[in-house]
Amino acid sequence: MALLYKSDPARGAEWAKILAEKAPDLSFRIWPEIGDPNEIRYFFAWMPPDDLESRFPNLELLISAGAGVDHLDLSKLPPDLPVVRMVEPGIVDSMVEFVSMAVLSLHRDLIDYVAQQRAEVWKQIRVRPAATRRVGVLGLGMLGEASCRMLTNFGFQVAGWSRSRRAIEGVTSFAGVEELPAFLARTDILVCLLPLTDETRGMLDAKLFAQLPHGARLVNTGRGAHLDQDALLAALDSGQISAAVLDVVTPEPLTPGHPLWSHPRVLMTPHVASMTQPETAIDVVLENLRRHQAGEPLIGLVDRKRGY
Repeated sequence: MALLYKSDPARGAEWAKILAEKAPDLSFRIWPEIGDPNEIRYFFAWMPPDDLESRFPNLELLISAGAGVDHLDLSKLPPDLPVVRMVEPGIVDSMVEFVSMAVLSLHRDLIDYVAQQRAEVWKQIRVRPAATRRVGVLGLGMLGEASCRMLTNFGFQVAGWSRSRRAIEGVTSFAGVEELPAFLARTDILVCLLPLTDETRGMLDAKLFAQLPHGARLVNTGRGAHLDQDALLAALDSGQISAAVLDVVTPEPLTPGHPLWSHPRVLMTPHVASMTQPETAIDVVLENLRRHQAGEPLIGLVDRKRGY
């Protein structure tokens, strides 16, 4: 029985070291050194090969290296193969840190101050109390809920939207397509933490931006494909959206000369909002292996019909 790893090689070396201590009886292999493919029972990967079923005939579990599975073509995977998302504290903690940083930077006008520094301008902007700023989080899964809870600690008026209603202390809940307009209308800073599905692809578009208050601000830490980038540029130029923090774009990286690279109202980071941390991820993986062997419910099991 072996676990095959196919992701960042440097982190794979960390996995090998930690697993040697925590699970010395588990055969751990790093792609492309797969050994006997018949021995592979578990596969931890960001992008598995297309011929998964024929190459690893005894594979019992596929573990996504990220919190989402939109990078996987679920239709090409063996239909009976369980797929689990990476649900681990390191991903949650780093996303909460990034969302907090992004929201606070927009709330405290950091983009304006960066521009002023470059222009050698010393000008104060009136500080607005957090209690007067309305933050809305699209997506109330594990990452969205944790981000909402942290944002309430700063005093923001926090609301969340999801397909089905969620109860989070201190957070106003909106649910379903029919409640989306009301959610958008009360949102000064919009944070996207949605899973990427056919329903959410391109959701951040001109129609959605028009339903936000004029001058609203945007944080996208979901996926680049959530965002209509041309619509964002038009909204920024008209002032409907006054500033944006983007951790994800399409493609990654953007083509040279793309307007988002140099737009004065955009802060962009290279898809670093959250990362799997080997120290904590390994414990979750080992627990899922134990659960699988015991026939118990798996952590982060993907519903293929929903796509997450």
